[in-house]
Amino acid sequence: MADEESCECRHTQRTEEERKKLLTRLKTVEGQIRGIEKMVENDAYCPDIVMQVSAVTNALNSFNKLLLAAHIRGCVTEDIREGKEGKVDELCTMLQKLMK
Repeated sequence: MADEESCECRHTQRTEEERKKLLTRLKTVEGQIRGIEKMVENDAYCPDIVMQVSAVTNALNSFNKLLLAAHIRGCVTEDIREGKEGKVDELCTMLQKLMK
């Protein structure tokens, strides 16, 4: 097993506030998913379930926006200041995949 120094894992340093906001949003989504599971178990009306799924989708989109903004303000901006284009290229590739 390789030691941590040779690990090429990528990590992002987040402030405690950023981490808390992200985790709060994920916990909200988790609760919404549990609610949808109960709706299915209780044979809830299909349109009601669809509306809850839409709410989860919107919550995940909000999470992504928050995460992406932090990435741009942090990692991408830092690379631009250092004259590197790697994170910009990575961001462009990711956005192309997301917008299919």
